[in-house]
Amino acid sequence: MALAEYDKAYKLGKKDYQARLMKGDQPTLKVLDDILPRNHHYAEIPVGLVQIPMERIVGTKTGGRSNAFAGNFMPILRSETEFAIKWENLCISHTEEGIHDPIKAYEYMNEYYVLEGNKRVSVLKFFDAVSVPGEVIRVLPPRTQEKSNKLYYEFLDFYGLSQINYVWFSNLGSFAKLQEAVGKGEKEAWTDDDRMDFNAIYAKFKAEYMANGGGKLPITTGDAFLSFITLYDYKTLEDQTSAELKGLVHKSWEEFVIGGAENKVELKMEPTQEKKTLLNRILPLSSPKVKIAFIFEKTPGSSAWTYAHELGRQHIEETFSDEVSTVCYENITEESVEETIEAAIADGCNVVFTTTPALVMGSVKAAIAHPDVRILNCSLNTSHRYIRTYYARMHEAKFLMGAIAGAMSDNNRLGYIADYPILGVIAGINAFALGAKMVNPRAEIYLEWSRLKDNSDSLEKLQERNISVISGQDMSIPEDSSRYFGLFSMENAYTRSLAMPLWHWGKFYERLIRTIMDGAWKYDESTDVKAINYWWGMSADVVDVIYSQSLPIGTKRLVNLLKKTIRMEEFTPFSGVLYSQEGLIQDDPEKKLSAQEIINMDWLVENVIGSIPSPEELRDAAQPVISQQGLETVER
Repeated sequence: MALAEYDKAYKLGKKDYQARLMKGDQPTLKVLDDILPRNHHYAEIPVGLVQIPMERIVGTKTGGRSNAFAGNFMPILRSETEFAIKWENLCISHTEEGIHDPIKAYEYMNEYYVLEGNKRVSVLKFFDAVSVPGEVIRVLPPRTQEKSNKLYYEFLDFYGLSQINYVWFSNLGSFAKLQEAVGKGEKEAWTDDDRMDFNAIYAKFKAEYMANGGGKLPITTGDAFLSFITLYDYKTLEDQTSAELKGLVHKSWEEFVIGGAENKVELKMEPTQEKKTLLNRILPLSSPKVKIAFIFEKTPGSSAWTYAHELGRQHIEETFSDEVSTVCYENITEESVEETIEAAIADGCNVVFTTTPALVMGSVKAAIAHPDVRILNCSLNTSHRYIRTYYARMHEAKFLMGAIAGAMSDNNRLGYIADYPILGVIAGINAFALGAKMVNPRAEIYLEWSRLKDNSDSLEKLQERNISVISGQDMSIPEDSSRYFGLFSMENAYTRSLAMPLWHWGKFYERLIRTIMDGAWKYDESTDVKAINYWWGMSADVVDVIYSQSLPIGTKRLVNLLKKTIRMEEFTPFSGVLYSQEGLIQDDPEKKLSAQEIINMDWLVENVIGSIPSPEELRDAAQPVISQQGLETVER
């Protein structure tokens, strides 16, 4: 019996050995002494007796036993050797009474290297054991800026609270997200019950995930689990039966697949044109009746953002009066959005627009449950396969406003009031600064944020600095008679409007709906599994700038010329040599930043006076948007 098991293990070892050899990898076990860089100081910290996850055991501490095992810890010495006899005896002990003696191991970067007990680990891995008790010494590397090092120190913080060592992630920030997702405070320690509950839920998920082929995806099980509990509330999963959990994992599978994609988001920079056949032209198909739900986080009367989307909804009703009907839902929260979408679908809606990033997760859950309903969320660079997202290249308009501001300022000082430091917003700030600098090389942009916990008045701060030309919120709302929106100048008590960026959501929605009605929607599907994000700009007529007719004629001519070159895609604000506050970003005068580089900007150009606030500096009301679209969501 034991000899037969050894022969099976031996064959597994030789197969793994050959496979690694063919790929040019080391075919035998890793050796920690060979991995640790020379001439570095490493602290050794006794961790004590812990359950070591078998899948995290990757090698040996010293090279003495390395060549007896393939890289998968299976034996590669023949069955007549003394090594094989000892392996077989351990095999008998495991099957009769179990292996209980702790091994000794070193942990480095959350991988374990065996000092004593290599054969025990080999036997336990052969029998698919989950863990083994071990006396562990942690080898602590010095802190660096490398991603792997930073990720490891994030793990250490998490382990200090949870004592869980079997979950690993690919991306920075994931351990903190897991702590939050299970309902724990940032510094809150886990209880024994917390660990038991988590282990049960995680084990059930892992079993279903691996059964579906999760081991073939280029993400960790932890990555998939975090994505899953972000979609489905962690606490509710505890009561799920295996069949129910299996169904949810199966339905959500493309979320895991897209998580491992190198480029997760496919940006559609221009509207797709229908590829009609000759027969389609001769015998056009009748357009399907479309009922559309618009889901607003606030009311049009209280929010400029919602008001702009409400104008878009009204444009749709006027444009497609005989083909489209709409319904809107107001004051919808993260907690109520899924229920609201369900109600809209029950009411006959076959297209749903959720108009703010904070509503994205409920949108994804509803889309998984209703694959025949087209659900779109207004957010930027969101990597979810089951919905499509849409946003406007507003930095193009901000560049023009910066040029106007630079021309109209009489003291080289300009003000810019921003709301949230989310994806796309930094590009708008930088584009404004570059536009101003193009017209006035000495222009400086004083940046203020309106959503800080510090409640001091942003406008007042700018006035105290003798700044009279200011870019404020993009538009006004019906319930607010303030003139402090768009680009304006202040002289004594007089406020003069200079320009306003236009989010033409009506045009955006019109074009999106036409892609559905004329059949072009399906042509946007990629052969790869990617999220689809419509990111249109001036060339699609969904972004513009309205400026005062009282501007000097030369300024108007310049703005019109710049607008034309941007619309024709002959010019982009982020081209040529670029400097940030920290130094050179791009040194090639012929190069331009890619779309992803523009979206993911986390730096400010050199003539901006100010900084990007951290999430902790922002008011609580800003957190839902920050959690979905904040700069912290960018994978490094």
